[in-house]
Amino acid sequence: MVVLYNFLLTVAALVVAPYYAMIILFTGKYRESLGAKLSLGSNPVSGAGPGRPRIWIHAVSVGEVTAAAPIVTALREELPNAWIVVSTSTETGQEMARTIIADASAFIYYPLDFPFVVKKVIQRVNPDIVALTETELWPNFIDVCRQRGIKVVMVNGRISPRSYKRYHATRFFWRAILRQVDSMGMISATDAERIKTIGMPAERINVLGNAKYDGLAARVSADVAHEIARKVNIHPGEPVFVAGSTHEGEEAVVLNVYGKLLESYPDMKLIIIPRHIDRGRVVLDLAKSGGFPDAIAMTEINAGRPRQGERIIVVDVIGELFKIYSLATVVFCGGSLAPKGGQNILEAAAWGKVVFYGPSMEDFQDEKTLLEEVGAGVTVKNGEELLDGVLAVLNDPEILSRKGQAAQEMIAANRGSSRKHAALILKAMGVSKGSNS
Repeated sequence: MVVLYNFLLTVAALVVAPYYAMIILFTGKYRESLGAKLSLGSNPVSGAGPGRPRIWIHAVSVGEVTAAAPIVTALREELPNAWIVVSTSTETGQEMARTIIADASAFIYYPLDFPFVVKKVIQRVNPDIVALTETELWPNFIDVCRQRGIKVVMVNGRISPRSYKRYHATRFFWRAILRQVDSMGMISATDAERIKTIGMPAERINVLGNAKYDGLAARVSADVAHEIARKVNIHPGEPVFVAGSTHEGEEAVVLNVYGKLLESYPDMKLIIIPRHIDRGRVVLDLAKSGGFPDAIAMTEINAGRPRQGERIIVVDVIGELFKIYSLATVVFCGGSLAPKGGQNILEAAAWGKVVFYGPSMEDFQDEKTLLEEVGAGVTVKNGEELLDGVLAVLNDPEILSRKGQAAQEMIAANRGSSRKHAALILKAMGVSKGSNS
């Protein structure tokens, strides 16, 4: 199976190589990470890290980094002398990891899954164990780890409905890969059942909850809120409509809703954070052509232009989404009116915000259920329902406050999973929790 996989991987690489070469050449995107992913040039872990045990935590991008951060903290508390390297696949994830994971010993990019690259990087890192965050199953990487006697576990594991369909259709292949994984900590019973159906032995599956609750709760602070408020010149009490992680088509809906909100709330500000920051210019132009010619981009603010009377801010830089949610009076979370499966609604909930989203929330069904149970999550089918829903909560500040508080309490009530996932890693290494090695 691995031979077939490598053949298909090589063919795919040859097909897409010209496309990515053009992107790198003309946009600079991937330029920073590609060489590292191919293990070219210097490597920050070569000859470094005398500590033991050596633990490698992999988190693909920003969302996974949020889950990995509290797990790393819990591991550091148990193993203060451990050498912990954190890898990401994306440049945005790398920047986030370096910002919020203070307990890591080193940061690297995860290697592309070619055998010669994987072997070289694993030899350099020389881990005792690798913990893959969420669902990252790369056959060559896992195979090389097994050949070298390196333990492999999955933490904060989840399988979205869309991913499950793909995995299940090719389970004849994944069954052999999964049996090389020592144990898995899954977020929910649904995720556990899905991975079992794909081929993971039931005795190696553990339901441990979602470590993101710990990561998000730990990042909420008055200092963070004050810092971002000063940057964008938003004062306490100002009404702010935040549209986070929006996709193409959703910004037009949000702008239309915002225009109508101004009829009742003329002081309302709008902050849009597109899911992909390279769409920032498009979104800014859309706002300007839609009747807001003074809309301002976050890159302009960062360059020294203060926001003054501008009603709309388009956040076209990474790392600000979570902070921006602290400013919100009410939130719309994107990837949900567009059929993208939704985005992480917990980030806004952690700040005690009522969150609106469209019907496409397949990838965040558990989070949606939890928020709706406490009344802090609202599904809307279109812009008209979004407008009506936002006006309803804005017109009743007491309900808005009560529901927001319920969201924050829900996050607090679900904390503690990161220590369970850390304990899974310790157990796989044969280290008893509380040994403080």
